[in-house]
This record gives sequence, structure tokens and C-alpha cells, in this order.
Amino acid sequence: MTFFFEVMITGLLVGVMYSLVALGFALIYKASDVFNFAQGDMSLLAGLALVGFLTVMPLWLALLCTIGVMTILAYGTVFIIFRPLLARPPLILFMAAIGLSFLVQGIGQAIWGTDAKGLNIGIPDDLLIIGDLWISSFDLIFGAVAGVLVLLLILFFQKTRTGRALRAVADDHEAALSVGIPLLRAWAVTWVIAGIVATVAGVAWGSRLGVQFSLSLIALKALPVLILGGIDSIPGAVLAGLLIGAGENLAEVFIGPYVGGGIQTFFPYLVALVFLWFKPYGMFGKEIIERV
Repeated sequence: MTFFFEVMITGLLVGVMYSLVALGFALIYKASDVFNFAQGDMSLLAGLALVGFLTVMPLWLALLCTIGVMTILAYGTVFIIFRPLLARPPLILFMAAIGLSFLVQGIGQAIWGTDAKGLNIGIPDDLLIIGDLWISSFDLIFGAVAGVLVLLLILFFQKTRTGRALRAVADDHEAALSVGIPLLRAWAVTWVIAGIVATVAGVAWGSRLGVQFSLSLIALKALPVLILGGIDSIPGAVLAGLLIGAGENLAEVFIGPYVGGGIQTFFPYLVALVFLWFKPYGMFGKEIIERV
């Protein structure tokens, strides 16, 4: 049982980092109905920017400059790419997001090259012994950081005037406009928040795997999380990320040896496929009913 709990806790802590990527998707889709295909590339860009800034400045200033880069990207995306596409069909917005994905990758290659880069921000990766459990200190620290970030997001959306305005935009764009909430400004704030979330995810995954262009593929790991939790649900993204992380780890360790291994790669998608049969909108997703 001790080994079981070690595997499960490790999976939960990895699932927290899946949740960070899924949060970016959920935030943007909730506010603007745009499925942000570039969320993984935003995490990649944040990791590349941080590596570049760390060569000339201390960590705290490099983090601030990285968030500044993501803020510029957010405002540029909203006012240059999506502003002319207001009231266009969702497919047009989705294609624009795919274009943004390739644009961000191109900017990263042009400025920082294509070689993999190490990212060390000074967080130790030691084994901590808690009772009879062995847990990675790196995973534990980033799990705590992600938990604090999620709590701050919940407080922001529930308690602040700006957060309530963003919730109003998410519920009904036309109604929000009718009471004087500027739609484009609300979108920009949402993209900035998603950029900060992408920065945390990029730092976490970049520190673990190195900053390389395959890092943009972590967005694919977030897709089963979105299916389970609901594409427009922030609590769903968090809970589903934990379930996927723990589930794939347990499946790889306890089921993988009987099927030749490698089950961790496809297990989340298998779970998502089965889940779609029963709850196509996810655990906390908003059901859409169209009357004709």
C-alpha cells in the first residue's frame, strides 16, 4: 500500500502541472469562446524567454520580464488577431488560434534557436521521506505553487470587480456589453491571466524536461483533462488534471507490465473517450441546449 500511495501522489503532483495547461484553455474559452490551440506554445515561449533573461539578470527580474513578454503577446493577440474577427464563426477563431500557434513557434525559433535548453531556477529535486512515503521535493514545491495560483484565481474571479466582469462576459457577451463592460478589454485581461498561467506551466515543465520545442505538445496532454473537467470549467480543469495524472501513473505501474508497457501514453485519451459516452460536456462543463 505504501508503494501504491507513492505512485498515486507522484501522479497527483504531475496532474497539477497538467491542470495548469488546461487552466489556460478553460480561461480563454470561458471568456471568448476561442479554443486556444496555442496554449502549449505560450508555455514554450515563456520558458524560452525566461532562459534568455536569466543569462543577463537575476531570477526575480527575469520572471517579471517574462510576464511582461506574455502580457505583450496577450494584447497583441486580442487587438491585432482577434479584434477583426469579432462575431465570426467559431471555426474562423479556431483557425486563427492555430495560426497564432505557428507564429509563436516561429518567434521562438527566430530569437532563441531550436536547440534544447536547460532551465534551473534553484528548486532542488530531492527525495523527501514523509512517513513511509518517498516524494520528490520539486514536484511538491510546484504542486504547492500551482495550488496557490488556483486559489488566487478563484479569489480573483469571485471577489474582485474585474473578476466579476470577466464572469459576466463569459456568461453572455451581449448582456455584458449592454451594461458597459468593454469586451476586448475583458478578453485582453483573460489572455494576460492565461499567459501568467502559461508562464508557471512553462517554468515547471521546462525545469523538469528542459526547454525544447516538444514542450508545446504538453497542450495535447491537457485535452483529456478538458474533456473530463469541462472545457469552460476552472474547478473541472483542476480536478480532472489530478485524476488524469494519478490515473495514468497508476495504470503504467500496475497495468502496464501486463500489456507490454507504454500505457501511460494513451491511457488519458482512453479514459476521455469512455467519459464522452456518458458526459459529453464534462463533469462541470456547461451544457449547451439549442432550440430550433
